[in-house]
Amino acid sequence: MLRAAGVGVGDEVVVPAFGNVEVAEAVVRSGALPAFADVDPVTYCLDALAVEAAITPRTAAVVAVHRFGRPADVGRLREVGQRYGLLVLEQAEPDAPYDEVAQRRERAAYLDVRLRGVRTPDGGDGHTYQQYVVRVPGNGRPDRDAFARALRARGVDCRVPVRTPLHRLSGLRRHVSLPQTELAADETLALPVDASLTKRDMQRIVSACNALGGLLQPAF
Repeated sequence: MLRAAGVGVGDEVVVPAFGNVEVAEAVVRSGALPAFADVDPVTYCLDALAVEAAITPRTAAVVAVHRFGRPADVGRLREVGQRYGLLVLEQAEPDAPYDEVAQRRERAAYLDVRLRGVRTPDGGDGHTYQQYVVRVPGNGRPDRDAFARALRARGVDCRVPVRTPLHRLSGLRRHVSLPQTELAADETLALPVDASLTKRDMQRIVSACNALGGLLQPAF
């Protein structure tokens, strides 16, 4: 799509550094350079103000990536694109059957009202919970990685969604300030909300998280 739009050598394309290395690699394959902008701390999608701040005379396009089942604010990004004459593309997540999405939302709602000691996701409009991503602060005890290890020891299949932002990877490294991206990479943890989970499974997740949550900072 980038090549078809005439994006190529000498151009820059604004993309998120929070995950989706394939998007940045597609920009490189087109001959252009990826320019990383910060994400919104609630949606983990590109922040429109950060995108605007990243625009240079070489910027030709923006790629909006939907994250964890939460859609990016494409409307605001298109407004930015129109002001600067930029192409705005979307990287959508795979669709899931309606019944599966409904069950994930049901499990997410169960966690929302029962979890303590972690920051639960803001559901927002249209969230399909491809992943149920909570925040575990790094200045508490334990931090996210220690918290994840303790959950796994209790039988909870959790995962770190993005361990290293793209702007810190070899081959894509950029000296750019992305504080929300860095913080999200340090604090986020995906808990299971698969449709196959039973009520007992959900209770185990809550029990394990809440047993550890008391060790975190009072602000959470």
